[in-house]
Amino acid sequence: MDKRTLPNEILLEEAATLLDEGRDVVIMPRGSSMLPFIRGDRDTVTLRKMPGVAVGDMCLVRLKGEARYVLHRVISVEGKRITLMGDGNIRGTESCTTDDVIGTVIAIHKPSGRTVTPGSGRFWRRLLPVRRWILAFYHRWLWCGNILRAICRKIYYLRGAKK
Repeated sequence: MDKRTLPNEILLEEAATLLDEGRDVVIMPRGSSMLPFIRGDRDTVTLRKMPGVAVGDMCLVRLKGEARYVLHRVISVEGKRITLMGDGNIRGTESCTTDDVIGTVIAIHKPSGRTVTPGSGRFWRRLLPVRRWILAFYHRWLWCGNILRAICRKIYYLRGAKK
């Protein structure tokens, strides 16, 4: 299967149209703002248009003032006003209204084939004061894992070439 990358303006506008029609949409998010729960350019998420938004939901929203899209977790809801923050962020939030919500994540699909139902993230939100150190360890662990995999591939390739 070919992997095609479309600009967010095209892809996510079409996704919004399909979600408004009552369909579920699967997209592959980019970036690292939702680490460690969603790995950008690797995991895919299934979005669904939900009747309401609750604290802990992972939502795709269009930030009108900045003309960009984000897939972040809702950290507060006050009437129609929503505040979001990425799980991989240690500071910085976005604000929007419930009308700006395009869809809510109902499933996270890992490359291994495993499907995860997103939780409320309550425990992760409580770890905000120490999240910096957890994420630093996680990033280093990913980096070391990538280096080790590259070394193993090289050794495997060299052994295969000698035969």
